[in-house]
Amino acid sequence: QIQLVESGGGLVQAGGSLRLSCVASGNIVAINAMHWYRQPPGQQRELVATIIPGNSPNYLDSVKGRFTISTDYAKKTMYLQMNSLKPEDTAVYYCNEVVTSWGSSGAYWGKGTLVTVSS
Repeated sequence: QIQLVESGGGLVQAGGSLRLSCVASGNIVAINAMHWYRQPPGQQRELVATIIPGNSPNYLDSVKGRFTISTDYAKKTMYLQMNSLKPEDTAVYYCNEVVTSWGSSGAYWGKGTLVTVSS
């Protein structure tokens, strides 16, 4: 059974920084893609950042220059470093990974971590 667990969310003032982590566990043979999504209150989920092994990361336009996605494959962990946070960044942040497992392949989600940015 594959599980993803996010951590690092919390309350921060505008202009501050947070680093989110997503730790994967289970019988993972390969990670094909890693994503961070977010869902602001009352709004639809949106893709924030994507990284595919061997390729440069992609970002939502509104977070370019402020957010950085990275991975530590040995620890099966990915991160989202968020700097210069704005109230508009307030959302539940979810990690998503497309993985190949023992006998199956598909996308898996964490339960989310709440980021609240105050003025």
